[in-house]
Amino acid sequence: MPAPMSVHETSRRAGDVLAEVERIIIGKHDQLEIVLAGLLAKGHVLLEDVPGLGKTLAARCLALALGLDFARAQFTPDLLPADLTGSFIYDQGRGEFEFRRGPVFTGLLLADEINRTPPKTQSALLEAMQEHQVSVEGQTFALPDPFHVLATANPIEYEGTYPLPEAQLDRFLLRVSFGYPTHAEEYAVLAGRLDRRQEEVTLDPITDAAGLRAMQAAVETVAVDESVGRYCVALAAATRSHPQVLTGASPRGSLGLVLTARALAVLRGRDYVTPEDVKAVAGPVLAHRITLRPELWMSDASAAQVVSAVLSTVATPATLETSVGGA
Repeated sequence: MPAPMSVHETSRRAGDVLAEVERIIIGKHDQLEIVLAGLLAKGHVLLEDVPGLGKTLAARCLALALGLDFARAQFTPDLLPADLTGSFIYDQGRGEFEFRRGPVFTGLLLADEINRTPPKTQSALLEAMQEHQVSVEGQTFALPDPFHVLATANPIEYEGTYPLPEAQLDRFLLRVSFGYPTHAEEYAVLAGRLDRRQEEVTLDPITDAAGLRAMQAAVETVAVDESVGRYCVALAAATRSHPQVLTGASPRGSLGLVLTARALAVLRGRDYVTPEDVKAVAGPVLAHRITLRPELWMSDASAAQVVSAVLSTVATPATLETSVGGA
């Protein structure tokens, strides 16, 4: 395990990463902060929104700013699992089979439009995302460290998409939506493109794979008061008893709250977690782990509304910041 940076240095470097990405991605600071928190928490992130809102560009910019090896897999209806993991190819010169690695062997994999491929191929990512390894024809191959998946998806009501299996959704630490920009932000995007005079974007790497591992190690040092931990458990449990919910968040949801809140605390320059950190990440962590009752599918009810209701009903712990130290 790499030696951790200090929380102060990690916060500063993460701020530099965000600033570099925001040279290209305009007006999405809060969303980018949550996505970066997910990466610092060693998680995978699903970017779900309508086409054209910068999901793919954001993933590429984060990879450039973090200095990670980057690979893109375009998910299509005919994509095969071996197209992701790689396969054994016969080498006629040597008279033997050799393993040709697929795009999953990288630091940051952009799984573009992940819900445009059938569940069989979507599930090929499960082992990679959870175990950081792939198994091909009985042999196991370790993935690089760090390894993260940033997947983009269009809403399932769009033609030609497949719902992600619940087991795979649960492997994503966060689901983030960018939303439409304001008029001023949209014009800033246009102006930036005209100023560049080219489609390609160029960003300076702020760190590298070793630096990211050190930043992730710093997150592991963040203190979580017992009352905050129990608050995370109470929020996840409350989703299971909500009257509109068929299946609530699993224990992986409460763990996700703690892990992501720790990373967000570091981004905000603290070495301890507050209930406000938990509230800030509750929607992205919990909403995609909730299944509404079938009779509500055609109504205006949503998992995000359930999370909002839970946040308003579960008592917020009255913790003293000084009880766990300061940054």
